[in-house]
Amino acid sequence: MQNKIIIIGKRSFIGTNLYHYFKKKNKVSIISYSNFKKKKNFSQVSHIINCAITPSYLKKKYSSKFDLDYLISKKIKNLKKCKFIFLSSRKIYKPKANILENGQLQLNDNYSRNKYITETNLIKNLKDRVLILRISNLIGLRKINKYANKRLHKTFVDYFIEEINRGIIFDNKKIYKDFLPINTFCKIVFLLIKKNKSGIFNVSIGKKIYLKKIIKWLNYYNPCNYKIMKRSEINSKKINRDSFFLNNKKLTNNIKIRINLKDLEKECLGISKKLFYEKK
Repeated sequence: MQNKIIIIGKRSFIGTNLYHYFKKKNKVSIISYSNFKKKKNFSQVSHIINCAITPSYLKKKYSSKFDLDYLISKKIKNLKKCKFIFLSSRKIYKPKANILENGQLQLNDNYSRNKYITETNLIKNLKDRVLILRISNLIGLRKINKYANKRLHKTFVDYFIEEINRGIIFDNKKIYKDFLPINTFCKIVFLLIKKNKSGIFNVSIGKKIYLKKIIKWLNYYNPCNYKIMKRSEINSKKINRDSFFLNNKKLTNNIKIRINLKDLEKECLGISKKLFYEKK
């Protein structure tokens, strides 16, 4: 696979995991957005993946000045051999079971609205040179580096660690989400690049995963006692309304990959072992 890939975002959970996966298979570099802005020679670059984000993009109404993906697309607009990979979100969809790429949207906060506006702008700017990944919840541990405590985004595992450190686990009843191991995600991105794909893809395990099952796996090696906390009725109903999973058939048909529940269980048990068993 003869691709030169640039990953932007040294602090990113996704970026650092992608870099460690790709460096064994590709010519790849990971840089900060500020260093990317200074870069002038893109002649050997086949793909750019942006994992950097600004606090304003997360919280404020859309403005192109803090949309890093849009600013990157402007810089590479005339580089006909360079493709851009945009990390979008399943949060743009209305939550329900088996959501297709043309599923109903529900842009009810600044983050989801901003992601969708960026998608539209990238397609306008780059046309068939953009690959948009609408990603479900990713499960994995962060790579340890000097930026580890400066993250903007928290993952499901981050929240789990916070709660278990307080000695509690919430009773999640029949709430379900869609999860994907970070290593499987990296493999999917690798295969999409290898097959030179563009367009919009749901990136997910494509199944209902109940939160109580994920937490059971993540807590498997925990020797300590913990308290099971019931959520308030209002809070429980709200979270239950957010239950969802994505349809991943377009993805799996295009790159011929099988995504197994066993891989997710293995990832969770591996995290549990590192958090509780190997810590000793």
